[in-house]
Amino acid sequence: MPAPISLDDHEALARTVLDDNAWAYFAGGAADEICMAANRQAWNALRLLPRVLRPTAGGHTRVELLGRTLAHPILLAPVAYQRMAHPDGELATAVAASAQEAGFVLSTQSSLLLETVARAVRDDADRGPMWMQLYLQHDAGFNRELVQRAEAAGYEALVLTVDAPCHGARDRERRADFHLPPGISAVNLATLPPRTAPVLRPGNSALFDDLLHIAPTWDDIARLQAQTRLPVILKGILHPDDARQAAHLQVGGIIVSNHGGRTLDSAPPTAELLPRIADVLAGHLPMLVDGGIRRGTDVLKAMALGASAVLVGRPYIFGLANAGAQGVAHVIRLLRDELEIAMALCGVTTLDDLPDDLLI
Repeated sequence: MPAPISLDDHEALARTVLDDNAWAYFAGGAADEICMAANRQAWNALRLLPRVLRPTAGGHTRVELLGRTLAHPILLAPVAYQRMAHPDGELATAVAASAQEAGFVLSTQSSLLLETVARAVRDDADRGPMWMQLYLQHDAGFNRELVQRAEAAGYEALVLTVDAPCHGARDRERRADFHLPPGISAVNLATLPPRTAPVLRPGNSALFDDLLHIAPTWDDIARLQAQTRLPVILKGILHPDDARQAAHLQVGGIIVSNHGGRTLDSAPPTAELLPRIADVLAGHLPMLVDGGIRRGTDVLKAMALGASAVLVGRPYIFGLANAGAQGVAHVIRLLRDELEIAMALCGVTTLDDLPDDLLI
């Protein structure tokens, strides 16, 4: 295939590289994938209204986030088991993000140790934020230890995923009989003590009468905050009332996310909910967004709707599959270049002073 010149090109090329097992995991969504498709459709439906003959020389893409100045508002979302896409896995992703001054979020289910990934980039002066994503496990002592490891390794924030008390019904994975290849596992969970599951009686539900008893609640947020000096960011907020509760608990920020359409199918697209949640937060918390972002124009639209920054997931995994660290770096560079082009063509100089009438 020709060399990729867009994120969609990276996706098409990755399909020729990844086997059916990995493709089902990385590319698939929940059930009929209505939510996954709606994410992209919602960004496409927004229109940018440009202004002309405005002085834009000297403009920039810098933003402020959690006390840091970022070169641009593009971060890499947490994605598990990246060594299924490329042997260098999360290490290649972190190095590429650092080289492109992008933030990245390491998954709890990383296929490389969190310390190994952090060591590779934490001393790079120009890198973006380095955050650690958490799925709270059934063992409180293990959770404390994992948080302590993240702190000691140099991660700057904890991103707690709150929208996945259970897996979505992922038809693509089931059709592909998805399995982890030999030698790939969630290595940071290797020391997690086994859980003794309750004995289910006839008529009991394996979900409601077992798994959901260990699902996190709002009480766990306060406990996590008490255990760490790092800001806690909640990933997976869609309802304005949940955003309001997050603000009440004074978390470090929220990520408006529907898990890339991988959990609840028919959940609304993030682009539609972003302005509602922005109204509730009124600038009191950083608000990031993910889900379906594929162009620099999408990044500009997200910022116009009130986002502090954006995250992308599948696109950089496809870049990773295609060309390792270089592929990830190319995906980030494409988005940043397209963002600068969109700003220039709209007459926008900086992202902290966007006109109210930029979007239709």
